[in-house]
Order: sequence, then structure tokens, then C-alpha cells
Amino acid sequence: MTALTLTRPQKAAAILVAMGKPSASRLLKFFKQEELKALIEAARLLRTIPQSDLEHIVAEFEAEFTEGAGLLDSADKMDTILNESLSPEEVSAIMNGKQEDVADDAPPPIWPELEKLEPLRLGAFLSGEHPQTSAMVLAKLSPQVAANVLLTLEKPQRSEIMKRMVTMSNAPPTATRIIETQLRNRLLDSSSTKDTSAGQARVASVLNEMDKSQLDEVMQDLEEVGTPDLAGVKARVFSFDDIPLLTQKARVLVFDGLSTELITLALRGTPAEITESILSSIGARARRMIESELSQGSEGIALADILEARKSISSATVRLSREGAFELPGAQTAEAA
Repeated sequence: MTALTLTRPQKAAAILVAMGKPSASRLLKFFKQEELKALIEAARLLRTIPQSDLEHIVAEFEAEFTEGAGLLDSADKMDTILNESLSPEEVSAIMNGKQEDVADDAPPPIWPELEKLEPLRLGAFLSGEHPQTSAMVLAKLSPQVAANVLLTLEKPQRSEIMKRMVTMSNAPPTATRIIETQLRNRLLDSSSTKDTSAGQARVASVLNEMDKSQLDEVMQDLEEVGTPDLAGVKARVFSFDDIPLLTQKARVLVFDGLSTELITLALRGTPAEITESILSSIGARARRMIESELSQGSEGIALADILEARKSISSATVRLSREGAFELPGAQTAEAA
């Protein structure tokens, strides 16, 4: 049997086998039941396909595939792909020509749950999927959510997905259920979709005990290892050096409740920018007292005491933000992103 004598279903089956299980499995989700049945039957009639004939088939379908050898036992390989892509019940329904009924105890629709995910997370997931899969998923979401997710993708990928959304018809129920199952197993049921606010707060409380150099080093390490929900941690982290990033109103609230002795101790040896941002947030009389103390130098004052004073101010700032007095700079940056 040569490439010229193969039927179109046999050629399609040959290409799917050549693509390998991961790629073929994703494509199988978009075939109708009758098409899948035809592919299975065609694959079972295939035998060895020389590489030269396979190249003719690929060229005919105008697609690009990775380099591979001649194909053996095509029927067995197609069965393996199907068994890893579909459940036994789904394969049986396809071969018997029956449409699966939705079970009474089927899980609720996943689309409202998907809409609760961060657009960046959902976009990162869809960026690794076939554009047709991404188009179908986004078509199920509300326009606002879909738009936010699309904006997280690279332009070429975004355009390809939107093009498919324009021309896409309704997906068969079986294909929809398969994709819903994959989304639930790979995205919604993962630990990363759970509420991690408590964990973020715990990590942030640890980081807030570090000085600036230690904090920067640890945050860089967390980024390099791909720590999930790191933005939530950053939104809760605050160091003494971040004081200039607070609004004037927030700084006034912070230093209004602190003693001049604590402020003076914390300001010893600080850069001019930080000193001015703090002094501009307190009363004129208190400012004159602090400036007078600072002008006398810091000789004999332990560095540990200075660092402890700065940590006290940072802790007071974090406490006020938790009480809703204002937002930390990290939270504002996260919202802007």
C-alpha cells in the first residue's frame, strides 16, 4: 500500500501516528465522533509506511511535522494514543456510534471557576495548548475575562487564537467534556488554585524580619525557582527603605504614632531621600528636635539598635496596612501589573 493508494482517513491516521502521542492527543479532541471512528478503522488497516511515502502525505496535507522514521504497527500506536487521550467509555461510545449521555452526577460546569483565576495564570496555561483548544476555552468565558487573558499572550499567539474564535463552530459535547476534564485535572484541582493568602502572609512576615540586602537576595531566589503566587507575597512585604514609596498621607499616619526617640534612632545613617521623606511627614517642632539630635553624630550608638528601630517602624507600617489604613507599595504595583 503506497501513499497514492491510501484513503484520506488512512493518511490522516498516518500523520497522527507520526506526530506522536502528546501532539496527536491534543488534536484528537477536535474530531467529531464519526471522524474518530473513521480514523480508528483506517489506522487498523495501515502497515509499514516508508519515510518517502510519509513525506508525500505530509506535503499533501500542507503541514509541518518533526523528523521521524518509517511507521510500524500503526494500529497499535493509534490505539495507544486513543487510550491515553480518551476514557474507555469514550472510545466505546465512538466505536459503537453512540453519543454519551451526561451523567446525573456530573461535576458542575468549570467555566465560572476558571473566571476566578488570575488572567496571567490562565494565559500561561493556554499558551502551552493548541490554539484551537485555547479558542474554545476563551469562547466559554465572559468577554471581559477572555479579553484580560488574551492581553497576557504574545501577539502572534493572540491573533491566531482570535482568528480561530471567529470561525469556530460549536464543539461536540464529547470534545467539550474531554477538555473540561483536562482543565479540571491540570488547572483547577492543582494546589496552586487554592486560597494561598495565609501562606503568602506567613512568608511575608518572615521576609519582613530581614534587612534590605537579605530581603532582596531571598526575593530573587524565590523568583528564580518559580515560586507560585509570589506577587501576593510581594504585596505584603515592606522594608524601611521602602518608606519613600508610601504616599504622604500614609507616612503621616505611620509616624504620627511613633516617638521622636525611635524615629531619631532609625534615621541615623540613612540616605538623604529616606530622611527627608520621614522628616517631611512629622510636625515642625518634632523635626527640629530630630535634626538637632542627628547633627551630633552617631558615635557610640550600636548598629543593632539602629536596625531594630527601623524594623519597628516597618512593622508598624505593615500593621497599619493590614488594618486597612493604606496599601503597601507592593500591593499597588501588583494591581498595576
